[in-house]
Formats: sequence, structure tokens, C-alpha cells
Amino acid sequence: MAKKNNAQKRKNGTNHSDLEKEAKELDLDQSDSVVDVDEEQDDTSDLTSNISNLEDKLLRSQAEIDNINKRHIKDLEKAHKFGVENLLIELLPVIDNLEHALNNFTEESKKEDKEGIELVLKSFESTLDKFNISPINPLHEDFDPLMHEAVGTQTDSSLEDNKVLEVLQRGWELYDRVVRPARVIVVKN
Repeated sequence: MAKKNNAQKRKNGTNHSDLEKEAKELDLDQSDSVVDVDEEQDDTSDLTSNISNLEDKLLRSQAEIDNINKRHIKDLEKAHKFGVENLLIELLPVIDNLEHALNNFTEESKKEDKEGIELVLKSFESTLDKFNISPINPLHEDFDPLMHEAVGTQTDSSLEDNKVLEVLQRGWELYDRVVRPARVIVVKN
């Protein structure tokens, strides 16, 4: 009988132990392929999440670069616009001295001297005007603490309260920024 089984095995070309080995190998291959599919799915989801994270970082970086560029442009505009502010602050005493000299001319002074100083002052003011620097001269206007510095009060029944009665020193503004407020006396009845 053993000869018969061996002959049959030879006829089939395999024996039972060989079949068991093949079956085990097939089971292993199938379980490996299931594991491989799960690993591939995990790898794909990891890659997808990495791609979305990188895209998000790229968008954020681009937005940050845009914001930096906008800030840089604004800073440059401010530098060009208000770059002469320090120069103006240094020149204001010169203007004040010219105005003071005009106010203190006596009757014996030469008319030509006074006219010369007036021309110099007008020329100076027209040059400042070219750079959008303008005087604040609020005579008989409402007192504005942002543009005026009250150095005193005085009663005057012909004007309403909080009106500027006298300008002691003109103020100056660069564009719409007050560089120096006007020093004034305000009406308080």
C-alpha cells in the first residue's frame, strides 16, 4: 500500500507534506499582502497629511512675505514723507527769531531792513510749503488741544469761551502731523 501511495504521489508529482508547505507559504503570502496593503494605506495617508501640512506652511509663508512687503512699503513712505521732520524742528527757532525781529522793529529802524527780513521770512515759508510744511495760526478759532498749547487764559466779552485770543508762537504741521503746537492764550469768561 505504501508503494501504491508513493506511486500515486509520484503520479501527482507531490506528496502531502509538500502540499502543507505550499499551503503555509500561500497563507504567509496572503497575510503579507494584507499587511502590505495596510502599510501602503498608512503610508499614503501619512504622505497626504504631510503634503497638506506643507501646503499650509507654504501659504502661511507667502502671506507673511506679503505682509512684510506691505509693511516695508509703508515704512518707506513714512520715511519719505516725514524724513524732514527733524530738519523742520531744527529750523523752527530760526523762523521764530525772524518773526521776533519783525515784531521788535522800532520807528527809527530802516524800512529796507524790515522789508528784507519780511522777504527772507516769506521765502523761507514758501520753501517749507513745497515740502508740505504749513504754519498753524489759529487766531479767533476754537481751541484744539491737539494743535494748540494754551499757555494762559484771558477774559474777553467780544469772543466766546475757548476761542484763541492771541497767538504767542505759531505752530507747525508736516502733512497732517503736528510737529509743534501753536502757543496761544484762550478766552475764559
